[in-house]
Amino acid sequence: MWNEEHEGGDQTVQLYRVPEAMRLLSLSRSVIYELIRSGRLRSVTQGRPGLIPAAAIAEYVALLVRQADDGAA
Repeated sequence: MWNEEHEGGDQTVQLYRVPEAMRLLSLSRSVIYELIRSGRLRSVTQGRPGLIPAAAIAEYVALLVRQADDGAA
């Protein structure tokens, strides 16, 4: 995980590698990459592997909740 240190030694994860995003979202590698390709999950590039911002994961989860709410209405 890519961490940013804050005062007091606390660490907040800012960027996740694909395997970490897979665990957080309970999705397969191929699904994660398809979400990135389709633009539903944002990623940034630092070197070869894509990194997924923590905010992008939160936005994707919020999108899923909105879609579920819309489907239930």
